[in-house]
Amino acid sequence: MNKAQLIDEIAKKTKQSKAQVKLVLDAFLSTVEAVLKKGDRLALPGFGTWYVAKRKARKGRNPKTGETINIPGGRVPRFKPGNKLKAAVK
Repeated sequence: MNKAQLIDEIAKKTKQSKAQVKLVLDAFLSTVEAVLKKGDRLALPGFGTWYVAKRKARKGRNPKTGETINIPGGRVPRFKPGNKLKAAVK
């Protein structure tokens, strides 16, 4: 499912216009991005939690040349699903 299909599904279920659903979805996504950019976490009980994890620097290998390269560390976004979401997927 892509973003347009998600907007269509939400619009059908909520009987709202696609334009209104798109505004809400865009606002939600930009809020998640802003929260993670600050280094905070965002939790939706039962659904899951978005958070920022630190990744250590490590050595890697260029698959084409076999040369060893250094891969820098950094901050990466993560998502941990909640119990209700896990149970729904089983």
